Amino acid sequence: MSFLKQGDSGSWPSPTMATRSERTCGNWGAKASRWTRQEAVEESKPPDLGEGSQSRPAAESTGLEATSPKATPLAQAAPLAWTGTPPTGWDFLNPDCAISAVGSSTDNLELGVEFPVTAAWGYELEGLVEERPASCPSPKAPLPKLGWDDELQKPGAQVYMHFMQEHTCYDAMATSSKLVIFDTTLEIKKAFFALVANGLRAAPLWDSKQQSFVGMLTITDFILVLHRYYRSPLVQIYEIEEHKIETWREIYLQGCFKPLVSISPNDSLFEAVYALIKNRIHRLPVLDPVSGTVLHILTHKRLLKFLHIFGALLPQPSFLSRTIQDLGIGTFRDLAVVLETAPVLAALDIFVDRRVSALPVVNESGQVVGLYSRFDVIHLAAQHTYNHLDMSVGEALRQRSLCLEGVLSCRSHESLGEVIDRIVREQVHRLVLVDETQRLLGVISLSDILQALVLSPAGIDALGA
Repeated sequence: MSFLKQGDSGSWPSPTMATRSERTCGNWGAKASRWTRQEAVEESKPPDLGEGSQSRPAAESTGLEATSPKATPLAQAAPLAWTGTPPTGWDFLNPDCAISAVGSSTDNLELGVEFPVTAAWGYELEGLVEERPASCPSPKAPLPKLGWDDELQKPGAQVYMHFMQEHTCYDAMATSSKLVIFDTTLEIKKAFFALVANGLRAAPLWDSKQQSFVGMLTITDFILVLHRYYRSPLVQIYEIEEHKIETWREIYLQGCFKPLVSISPNDSLFEAVYALIKNRIHRLPVLDPVSGTVLHILTHKRLLKFLHIFGALLPQPSFLSRTIQDLGIGTFRDLAVVLETAPVLAALDIFVDRRVSALPVVNESGQVVGLYSRFDVIHLAAQHTYNHLDMSVGEALRQRSLCLEGVLSCRSHESLGEVIDRIVREQVHRLVLVDETQRLLGVISLSDILQALVLSPAGIDALGA
């Protein structure tokens, strides 16, 4: 764990340095189930399902008010909202129309766990006699399709909910990881450069005066700084050069300082999923309840990976074999997109106004050709090009250091199990739902999946709250 503080080289290391620390398990008393990427894949040892905390009723375990889950079927998809010059031959909404969220990042990870896909269900009438009432369905007539609400009423639909309730955040924490911490007196420019140098998206903030953690510095802060102070390529953004983190927080928060959203290692993974989705955050610090030290940072990706690996040993619920189109899991209305010819500044406007994570990039024919995410914006700091926001989104994608081939997508006829398996295997935050011509239909994100697998069976709709 490393702290970064401006102007005190004797007490604090360089802003771009971080040390690796090993965390011992003895502080927590009872032996907990541990897992890492190597342990999970190579040893295939599941956590002890009998030693976790006792299963609690969904609503009582979190003290949360249950609400009915909501799903938006593809058939109700509305026209998209666009940024930039619209392609010819298309009808568009007014530019003031609402726009919604997407985002992506990739790593290389292969997991051998697959969700079994059951055969398509149906029925066949045999041995009918002439006296049978005429109201009986014909053997050729298909059974009515069940929606997501109907699937939740089936036995076994709550298997993942119970699994996450019975295991704690400690179970999903890595045995060894790198953690970079910024002091609030550090210059904001050096902090962003440190994020890039360490390949991080966020870092906890330590206030030396209060002797406590007061928040997180994320890529969103970098976007907000650019959006607030950028004027033109000819005017330098002096605020990035001069502001300290504490100065920026005072300007942005304007005295309305919200407490840091965190969780205890003894809390359940169910509560972690709820905290991430309910608060619309992507990083959840795990704090030692005694010392207040940051032990780990949980993310949607790590929670779904944990559930995917060990959940494969559980009975598979029937909804995993249902298609995305039937279940309506994902976002299909008012999707935010940006033309590849639109300036980066226009993309930043959408990030700020709609609090989205990423934008599908489309060409003049309306085909999805890429994704421009919040993480791509931080590369502007790495390349010292944050003063040239008039460049096109397409050019910004070509300049990023991590070049991706194509767009990770899925089709409406694919099952939920197949979509989950691909997201975990590719380590992305979402898949873009497209048709045969690569036109955008929707987006399935990690939040959508965790909401469906963990919270909806408990009667909690954190996404719609």
